[in-house]
Amino acid sequence: MIEVVASMARGPVFLAGELMECLITFTNPMSHLSTSASSEMLAWASAQIHCQFHASENRVALPTRGNKQDVQAESDTVLIPSRGERGQCVLDTPPKILFCDLRLDPGERKTYSYSEVVPVDGPPSFRGQAVKYVYKLTIGCQRVNSPIKLLRVPFRVLVLQGMPEPPFPQDEEVSPSNPFLEEEEVSRRDARPLERALDMLMVTTSRRSPHMFNITNTRGKVAKFCIFKTVYRLGEEIIGTFNFSEGDIPCLQYSVSLQSEEEIQDQYQRRPGQAVSVTGHGRHLESCLHTASSHFSLPIPLNVTPGFSTDVVALRWRLHFEFVTAREPMEAPTVLQNQAEVTIWAGAEHVDVDTFSWNLPIKVLPTNPALASYVSQFTGTNRIDI
Repeated sequence: MIEVVASMARGPVFLAGELMECLITFTNPMSHLSTSASSEMLAWASAQIHCQFHASENRVALPTRGNKQDVQAESDTVLIPSRGERGQCVLDTPPKILFCDLRLDPGERKTYSYSEVVPVDGPPSFRGQAVKYVYKLTIGCQRVNSPIKLLRVPFRVLVLQGMPEPPFPQDEEVSPSNPFLEEEEVSRRDARPLERALDMLMVTTSRRSPHMFNITNTRGKVAKFCIFKTVYRLGEEIIGTFNFSEGDIPCLQYSVSLQSEEEIQDQYQRRPGQAVSVTGHGRHLESCLHTASSHFSLPIPLNVTPGFSTDVVALRWRLHFEFVTAREPMEAPTVLQNQAEVTIWAGAEHVDVDTFSWNLPIKVLPTNPALASYVSQFTGTNRIDI
């Protein structure tokens, strides 16, 4: 028996275009006191990245791909990384040979390093209600005259889509200058695509541009709403404020929900005019009668997928507001200045109300992959016995 362990050194989350590194260790677990007859042999091993696509048949109408069978003969030496997987393989990298004819004596261990750039032209990792994109690193191993064994290590890919154009020249330095860094170090850092992308991401999501909105219904003005920006990265908090003192209509209650919209592209919809799938990721609810101002704070989870678009599906983000307003004016309780007795104010038992909702589109972008690794459902390490 040979034990194979694959471990991603920096964690299981990567940005498209980043170099992924994985250490693959082959071990003969037999005691070193065993005889040489206990040596183990492997004919070859190779590794490659692939992205598996799966769609719900009830919601997505995909074109037929013929009767291609996903079958691999026991003696076949061609690696099919998606063998046995659901759906279609929509992206894969060229396989890299780790070794040929490996011999391991009892207690011996050998480690090989696999590295590959995560493709930039693929979709992000996504598990939606109708569509799934799943990335895996597959290591294939084979003994002589034996079937191929596959070790799969799932990981997450973040894709940077929807970035606004930079408001500064291309040759201008993105990050703030640091007098403690030599110019050569700064130039070397800026030469790294990943560092440049993260710097641009930080600048884009740190830029504040307050937006003011008048919240109104058919009866009049309810409040003034202010949000400080509409572009965020994973892990950030969305903060907004309400000013009800400028409203003419009493607001009894409001709620704000962070939602994602998963829409199948027209040519792949199972039914014309198919409804968009909406998923909630957090909600703030507050009673605000006789309140002059209020605010909310909604965190964007690190494990959700930023907005993106492919030829099959588009994912967008929004804030969904719901307001409950009174149809008649409601007088606030009054307290006399020199009143010594305690006054208890009881709310009305019956109030005629109106409800209305409003959606505010926002952009959600990726974050540093190292930060997202802390909450990933993947460990970046898997093992198999051959």
